[in-house]
Amino acid sequence: MENHKPLISVIVPVYQVEAWLTRCVDSLLSQTYENLEIILVDDGSRDACPAICDAYAARDERVRVIHQENRGLSGARNAGIDTARGEFFAFVDSDDYVAPDFIEALYELIVKSGCAIGQCRFARVRGEALKGEQGDAYRMFRGECLMEQLYGAEEEATYFVVAWNKLYRSELFTATGIRYPSGRIHEDEATTYRLFHEAGKLAFLDRALYGYFTENAGSITSVFSRRRLQWLDAHEERIAFFRENGYEKLLPAAYRKLCDACITFYFRCTDDVKEAPELRRELKSRLGSYRREGTAWIRCLPPRTRLGYRLFDISPGLYKKILNRMQET
Repeated sequence: MENHKPLISVIVPVYQVEAWLTRCVDSLLSQTYENLEIILVDDGSRDACPAICDAYAARDERVRVIHQENRGLSGARNAGIDTARGEFFAFVDSDDYVAPDFIEALYELIVKSGCAIGQCRFARVRGEALKGEQGDAYRMFRGECLMEQLYGAEEEATYFVVAWNKLYRSELFTATGIRYPSGRIHEDEATTYRLFHEAGKLAFLDRALYGYFTENAGSITSVFSRRRLQWLDAHEERIAFFRENGYEKLLPAAYRKLCDACITFYFRCTDDVKEAPELRRELKSRLGSYRREGTAWIRCLPPRTRLGYRLFDISPGLYKKILNRMQET
């Protein structure tokens, strides 16, 4: 055991993942950084997961198990945070897995950079081993520039918003009371920017050390429902936070993301979706509200973008036809 190095807590929410749980936990027990506590939070799983968790705890003293009634991903992460003893926290989803030096590389990155958050790239995997990438090149992001990364190109922005490709100093949670919003999905969208604000800066290691498993057909993002509108709620909260904390320069991008999401969700809300007509009306109404509320910042967007919003307001069907024609040319 590496007692000269600080204890790191790895929090793993567990729910209905018996087919993948062993692969995940084995990847954590194989870490080159050994001074770990691995907190498996059985979130009321009804399959073999509770027994698998207990078997690991009996076999390795670094594994701790919490059994609780189902509280969702946020509730499971929060339970782990509240019981964790480490100086650093990491989150790993139980159908994913990590490279052997995932923890060690991020810990060394934090020590070297002086940041409170270390982050790596992730690879979309289907069960194959992560490639043994080498190198210690990293980038630093601070303040407003760090927040701005949440609005970059899709894949790059995802690196920043998700909880699970990072190592955090524990006081970002313990000293601030920051927790994931209970009972909601898109919990990362509602939380990560707050952690960025508290941390002030982040170091991004240019290596894929986290394997994001993409074959889980039961993913909450695979089917559209009213719950997906919680993404909009999270971004409304983010805009309010930006206004209160001096990030006004990011408001044009923030309002654009909200407006674009309304349009995307509108067309994903097909006739086979429950409450489809009501949801479409709500999305159209929300887009109008965002345009009115964010007029000063939306004016900063390209004329073509603003014209598209007006066209959608007049006729979503016509908007889609014109968009399809533009994409074909």
